[in-house]
Amino acid sequence: METIRVALHAPLENFANEFCDVLKLFFAVEHFSVNPETDDGEPLVQTYKEWDGTAVCTFAFRGHEESRATALPDEADYPGEPERLPIVHKRVVKRLCKVTLYELLQKLTGHRPPWGSLTGIRPTRLLYERLDAGLTLEEAQAYVETAFDVSREKADLLRRIVIEQQQLPQPSVEEADVYVSIPFCRTRCAYCSFPGEAVGKGKLIPPYLDALMWEMEQGAKLMQQSNLRLRALYVGGGTPSALNEEQFERLMRHTMRLFPGAREYTVEAGRPDTITRGKLQTLKDLGVGRISINPQTMNDETLRVIGRDHTAQQAEEAFLLAREMGFDDINMDVIAGLPGENADHFAHTMDRIRALKPDSLTVHTLAIKRSSRLNLEKTPLPEGSIAADMVRMGEETALALGLEPYYLYRQKYMAGQQQNVGFARPGKACLYNIDIMEETTSILAMGAGAISKRVFPDRELRIERAPNVTNVSVYIDRVEEMARRKEELFSAQR
Repeated sequence: METIRVALHAPLENFANEFCDVLKLFFAVEHFSVNPETDDGEPLVQTYKEWDGTAVCTFAFRGHEESRATALPDEADYPGEPERLPIVHKRVVKRLCKVTLYELLQKLTGHRPPWGSLTGIRPTRLLYERLDAGLTLEEAQAYVETAFDVSREKADLLRRIVIEQQQLPQPSVEEADVYVSIPFCRTRCAYCSFPGEAVGKGKLIPPYLDALMWEMEQGAKLMQQSNLRLRALYVGGGTPSALNEEQFERLMRHTMRLFPGAREYTVEAGRPDTITRGKLQTLKDLGVGRISINPQTMNDETLRVIGRDHTAQQAEEAFLLAREMGFDDINMDVIAGLPGENADHFAHTMDRIRALKPDSLTVHTLAIKRSSRLNLEKTPLPEGSIAADMVRMGEETALALGLEPYYLYRQKYMAGQQQNVGFARPGKACLYNIDIMEETTSILAMGAGAISKRVFPDRELRIERAPNVTNVSVYIDRVEEMARRKEELFSAQR
């Protein structure tokens, strides 16, 4: 790990974090200082200027220099929409600077990251931007490859995902999704950074459910007042099935009474050691069609290391029980790059997944978050080539099962700079997963740590958010405030 000093042109200091993300594609950066008062080491120096409708950015580092220029948007490009100009101007300048820095570091190191200069969460947006500009899908793919140095493999994956998404019911401004958060787990996984608490003796669960159900009632009223139709509903966490059977049934009956008529209902059964016949029967009786049973790996030693507290056999038994009871839309999650695993370990997991034949498969790549135990213990990520091999195995397994990629997102600090991808059989793609990743649908989110968002139907798809507090006890005490935040978000005329 090293410290890199950066000297930025004053107007671009707001892009410092984005430049740091580009640096981390090539270097193990521990500290990143902008214009520090020290002479230690050679700084990364950036200059920037605009004239006659053109922006020019230059970066110099360790004896190398790279410059790039681009045309800037002007008022003539946006007749009658002067408010869009500064937004587009900022976006153009940021992309110019990031690509310039990327080109310099790529030449300096000789390394080519699989996603090129892209550091954002949602790379599919780039294809949609090009499609909106009148390009064909093939032309949009070629643009991403050339403009951002994205590998052919990754750009083709984006193209396939867009094809799948375009075949699904498209969201409208009159629709919204609903998310219900159950922030409890039997144990906390070593890689987890989500807000939540171990169930323990379960003392917080009854008051939490009381608060959550009240907030859900307010959310249902708000949807009616805002004339919003329900598109998809997702009960996640945490682990919703960590509730006991009585609590689980109470939650689900309340949910389905308040929010009927969705195109899709998904419940994360999640941890196999929390799934019972009674809980599955509740879901079956209420018409919940999609569940997720998530082993993460089929290697018992790895499950022990990451704190999952269940076995691969339990994951198989839970899946087969759900199949026996008639569930025909089951997702399974796996993670590539878990501690201590190599390609053989992941191949074993894929073999057992292939035998089960889930209806959808989500292949995550391990991302070590700051608040996770893996980060606190400084657990090393596997080599990039190993993580890439695992991700390819996941895709090959999905294709062998007749599953196609339908959504994708990336995170910082992912093993091998890879991605998370959901694969599904025809007709089994999860609308909620697409909606939350593509950010094209408003979401009313209830519960601790849940974040509501409102998508405004302007050309920029402007989004405003209303987060709930993450601490369970604080949420219980302040649930009325959480409901007011959503009411202010969805009632205001903007």
